[in-house]
Amino acid sequence: MKLLLDSSSSLLFSVLLAQLPLLTSALPAQSRRHPHSHADLDKLTNQTRHLQKLTHDLINDHELDSVIDHHRFKSLPAINGRANDLSSLELKTTLSQLHTDLKSFEHHFEWLNKVTKKHQHSTAPKLGEMISHIKSLINSLQRQMSRVDAQRNPVPSPSLPPHPTSHWEMDQSSQELLQRFRLYCDWATRAFLSLKSKTQA
Repeated sequence: MKLLLDSSSSLLFSVLLAQLPLLTSALPAQSRRHPHSHADLDKLTNQTRHLQKLTHDLINDHELDSVIDHHRFKSLPAINGRANDLSSLELKTTLSQLHTDLKSFEHHFEWLNKVTKKHQHSTAPKLGEMISHIKSLINSLQRQMSRVDAQRNPVPSPSLPPHPTSHWEMDQSSQELLQRFRLYCDWATRAFLSLKSKTQA
């Protein structure tokens, strides 16, 4: 009887082993590769939208009547916002590029933060809050990059303008950087949504 039970157990174990590849292949491919992608991309999207709102509020805090000179910051990330650019995005390369871009903006805003504190500008506390949220977004992005084995690209040193000598120059610099970042956040939000739609396909 014991021999019969042992034989039955061995047979059952063999059958289960044989079925294991079939059970594994029955799982959706995307859930096996990136089980947390959807929730992570949702979080990244929400963080980016919040940054966009903070940027919008800061722009409204010191709206200028004069035309903004959009040539002070030479090393800000370029934005490719065409629909076909978004549709061709790939997960790993896009996360890597977004990380590089956000690190660049972080450096620029840290420069601006020092300038606003020096001039004792009223927007300095809100700017500090926004930099904290940028760092938080970068940390979330780095965690997602680790999960999908996305490469971290080197971040070029920013080309920063001379320190403003007046409040008017400081406002010009602030407005240019904030307006460029608001547009970037809009593009980044669309990029995260595009990546999420691809992981659901």
